[in-house]
Amino acid sequence: MAITEKAAPPGAVPEDGTPGGDGTPDPPDQEGGWHFSSPLALTLLLLLVVVFQGPVRGALSKPVMQSWMTVFVAVVVQALPFLVLGVLLSAAIAVFVPPSFFARALPGHPALAVPVAGLAGVILPGCECASVPVAGALVRRGVTPAAAIAFLLAAPAINPIVLTATAVAFPRDPEMVVGRFAGSLLVACAMGWLWQRLGRTDWLRLPAHAHHEGETRGEAFWSSVRHDTMQAGGFLVLGAMAAATLKAVAPAEWLRTAAANPVVAIFALSILAVLLSICSEADAFVAASLTQFSLTAKLAFLIVGPMIDLKLFAMQAGTFGRGFALRFAPATFVAAIAGAVLTGAVLL
Repeated sequence: MAITEKAAPPGAVPEDGTPGGDGTPDPPDQEGGWHFSSPLALTLLLLLVVVFQGPVRGALSKPVMQSWMTVFVAVVVQALPFLVLGVLLSAAIAVFVPPSFFARALPGHPALAVPVAGLAGVILPGCECASVPVAGALVRRGVTPAAAIAFLLAAPAINPIVLTATAVAFPRDPEMVVGRFAGSLLVACAMGWLWQRLGRTDWLRLPAHAHHEGETRGEAFWSSVRHDTMQAGGFLVLGAMAAATLKAVAPAEWLRTAAANPVVAIFALSILAVLLSICSEADAFVAASLTQFSLTAKLAFLIVGPMIDLKLFAMQAGTFGRGFALRFAPATFVAAIAGAVLTGAVLL
């Protein structure tokens, strides 16, 4: 015998207590209201500029602000084409080149895999934002962590886009390009071999999933482009602002004093590279604007920045675990400074 349910009278509430009858309450009505967003923030900023255009025009007419604007615009305009090209190529390689390709291309012996992985960074024309997820994918595919570390450190500094940008930023000092390539590769291999000898598996948390899992290739490509553009572009603007401020506001005596002492100059620009967190495709133009400092100090800035800075520490901690980042960051900072000093003594 078939059993049929009695239809509920019109307007009655089902026995489960929900208006829809499926056990899930209907969402409450959304009331209209203000929602703060980036376009709204930009609109408010433009309105403030229009309202206070008199004081703003007066402030910008001062010599110190004109000097600030000149340096800021010069750094951004020079670096922006390389940043955009690097972001596009980095997204294309990260999405369309399978991570298993790198695993198959590396030698089986860990000691030999380290320098090969470091040199493989030449084929990733992107910044450090792209190298972290790729290095995580390498570890997840079974590549030895020592080789993944060498790739992680070398890729942002020795790829063609970064080296071309360095050559454009230092047209009269071609040895800076060679020094950046050799010093960065040296430090990357040294850190890879150091991890192979002293590293422990419990210090490294294996990445759990792919960076763009669940997306189509087109969606993953544009998602990567948007992510890297927002991150790299934002840090480029902040770096250009900091460089312009240092150039226009900092007392010339301070800069001359720091630049006059070779040791102080190297440590000062190394710490500045960590704090500014500039994309490796743009940092050469910021370094070139610091004309008071020696080439060796600038080389330290260019080697340290792509290997360890504030945003990289956060990304490495999120990908490989906080325990890894807390041990890896200080060791990388010291090794990068030593590599820059050694390379500068030989080439500069």
